[in-house]
Amino acid sequence: MAAENFAGLRVLALESRRGEELARLIETYGGRPVVAPAMREVPLESNQEALEFVRALLRDEFDMVIFLTGVGTRALAGVAETLGPREEYAAALRRVRVVARGPKPVAALRELGVTPNVSAPEPNTWRELLHALDAEAASQPTRGLRIAVQEYGVASEELLAGLQERGARVTRVPVYRWALPVDVAPLRAAVRALAREEIDVVLFTTSIQVSHLLQIASEMSQEVPLRTGLRRCAIASIGPTTSEELRSHGLEADLEPSHPKMGFLVKEVAARSAEILRRKRGQSVSP
Repeated sequence: MAAENFAGLRVLALESRRGEELARLIETYGGRPVVAPAMREVPLESNQEALEFVRALLRDEFDMVIFLTGVGTRALAGVAETLGPREEYAAALRRVRVVARGPKPVAALRELGVTPNVSAPEPNTWRELLHALDAEAASQPTRGLRIAVQEYGVASEELLAGLQERGARVTRVPVYRWALPVDVAPLRAAVRALAREEIDVVLFTTSIQVSHLLQIASEMSQEVPLRTGLRRCAIASIGPTTSEELRSHGLEADLEPSHPKMGFLVKEVAARSAEILRRKRGQSVSP
């Protein structure tokens, strides 16, 4: 097998918004993509928490705002525009300390003309975010601060607990949640393909893909054969948060990329997929 080439292996991608882009990347590295979107982003039926956050921010009732995702950052800006001019919201953010979990919220904040005071380094998990805050604790302690945390889909309980342990008064700001796709037929087909051992590599690009894949398998009474199939696949995880979700379900990632980006993920698993499959299957690998 050529370096950095899947050499015809069947690669399952569970990505939704960027599924076509990921399929092209897989093909570029010699793989046969199987795309089965595992989630969709659903705005909360009521944005009352988000509206109240914006009102409180405009009243200067927060000392710090933490943004965890680019989509959530933009969604909050949209909520703010229902209450008044966009610039008023941006000006209120400039009066507080703004923290971004990674490059996507940083980019969304810059669209507002807001530069974060703190940005978590790669791999951009809650751990790096807390470490970044701790690094500034001597001059900017968190104890007693009123902190709003923009959430994405599910609450980051570890982050919330860490902030509270540091003496902060934390307000959760949920903006949207994750749901299964409207059409789950591709996901069901992926479960059957995994159960029949027709997939060689699985790419998990967010933690919710793990639970949704297992949920559909359970509904199909296919969880046991699915797990058997996964044990014979090369499992690639975009980063620590997704790997932790895999472990919580009794699964283990075979690879995390050197940077938590899709391009690095595909390139690096393409280079190592044959080696991983030989180790897991104990035999030569052919597509």
